Amino acid sequence: MALSPTDVTQLAVVDTARAARVLSDVRSAALSGQRAPVAPRPVIEQSWGRMLRSGVDPDHDFRTGLLSQEEVRRRREASELRHVLPVLREGLLSVADTAHHIMVIADPDGRVLWREGSSPVLRKADGTGFELGADWRESVIGTNGIGTPVVARRPVQVFASEHFVRSQTSWTCTGAPITDPRDGRLLGVVDVSGPLETMHPATLAWVDSVAKLAESKLRELHLGSLERLRSVAAPVLARVGGRALAVDRDGWTAAVTGMPYTSRTFLPKSLSTGRRWLPPFGLCTVEPLAGGWLIRVSDEPVPRTATGVVLDLTRPRRWTVTVSGSAGSWSHELSPRHAELLYLLALHRDGRSAAGLAEDVFGDPARTVTVRAEMSRVRRYLGGLLEHRPYRFAEGADVEVLLPADPRDLLPHSTAPAVIGQRTPDDTPGMCPSAPSE
Repeated sequence: MALSPTDVTQLAVVDTARAARVLSDVRSAALSGQRAPVAPRPVIEQSWGRMLRSGVDPDHDFRTGLLSQEEVRRRREASELRHVLPVLREGLLSVADTAHHIMVIADPDGRVLWREGSSPVLRKADGTGFELGADWRESVIGTNGIGTPVVARRPVQVFASEHFVRSQTSWTCTGAPITDPRDGRLLGVVDVSGPLETMHPATLAWVDSVAKLAESKLRELHLGSLERLRSVAAPVLARVGGRALAVDRDGWTAAVTGMPYTSRTFLPKSLSTGRRWLPPFGLCTVEPLAGGWLIRVSDEPVPRTATGVVLDLTRPRRWTVTVSGSAGSWSHELSPRHAELLYLLALHRDGRSAAGLAEDVFGDPARTVTVRAEMSRVRRYLGGLLEHRPYRFAEGADVEVLLPADPRDLLPHSTAPAVIGQRTPDDTPGMCPSAPSE
């Protein structure tokens, strides 16, 4: 009787060796272009497709250099995940050690920053390059429990020969992404790994639930910090005339006066005191507050000058828009939906109506409410660089789109009909073809 992918997963609980043999046959067939005895699970099949297109060698373990101890320390101190280490340790380590697993925490670049758990398994991990500072990006190491969740942005379990590279096929790895609850930005991945005989299907739900607990803790810490900033800012704002707001270091609003409340203001990465241009307010005076900034909005007009906009879609799930002009430059990481919308507006420089964008994204021109809501969010950080009626980049904006080398990797998880239509080998990387507007 033929097995299904789900049957193989269940089989691993009672007969690990047989399940591993079945998956070895599946991997061999997939790599040789033959018919597999069992179809790979979709998340694994998609990852293998990316590996084959990018040229990862399935039979040779390629490793990049380890980060230095100083760089690991620097990344730890900069990572938001340092605040939830107690949650992750409490939820995972006691069981992981008993079950002969290790817990690994990596940053959004797939670099291992923390590694704890069973001592014998840690020693085995050293032999596979699973060390502090190691690079476990999918494009370097192949399908695995750290790099694949980074790309897929979902929990993934990789068992035995579901690993693309042969040297990892004696392991089972289960990773879940941890995102910033404020804006959905990827903060890193928590992974539980061990010898393949320790595999259990329930591990996926377990790791995912602990990752969600960590996200809840981050949300709690964020709300507490805003409340403290609000108490500091209240007497200051009471004395300020005109429009002003108090924001934390990441631009999240604690309090406002003389203007409508917005949840967040985009701040340049290296904001300093003085007169600055901030979208969407224009010229502002920035002053430090304990735990944040006081921003006084000026009513002076900003001279209109040419502005460069670079939409970078080359890195999976790390899409950015960078704006540069006379007031300096800044970058913003994009959500999947915002990356789709800005890409489509770059294609249609003459503009698209809400109905046109709804057709492009959903295949349904009636879904204008969703489009308008998303475009409203986009304009919060792009401000005057986006016009509406129809939606389009402002006339003075010089827009450049950076595309992945393989057109099939263009926004790979997008189901937007207009994006799917652009994934053709004839597209030229780095160029943004023009398209007629409505």
